[in-house]
Amino acid sequence: MPFTGSCHCGRNAFEVDGDIPAELTRCTCSFCAKRGQLYAYYTPDRVTITRADSDATYRWQTKLVAHHFCSACGCSVWTDSPAFERDGSWDGTTRRVSVNARLIDGFDAAEHPVTVIDGKNLW
Repeated sequence: MPFTGSCHCGRNAFEVDGDIPAELTRCTCSFCAKRGQLYAYYTPDRVTITRADSDATYRWQTKLVAHHFCSACGCSVWTDSPAFERDGSWDGTTRRVSVNARLIDGFDAAEHPVTVIDGKNLW
């Protein structure tokens, strides 16, 4: 069932053609631990960015992951990344998109089950 979400100021928004995953993901790498995003992952064809009026991108280290955030209100909105496996491996081509589950309209991400990825030690 499709759902929507947006940053605090509404200048960046998304729509996902799918359900909220049974579990969200939290990464412990230095960047993710500081920003606190809970990831809901999808194939790129399932996510549509419906507004990107103040979209900004942050890439670090390998530059393989594009973290999109609102340059006006600062919310982390969505991420385009390699489809890493839980052990940190990647097939070299498959990508995935995650939306910040904390921004999903009418959804309380704090009440949803979360899986933790040890990004601090994987990459």
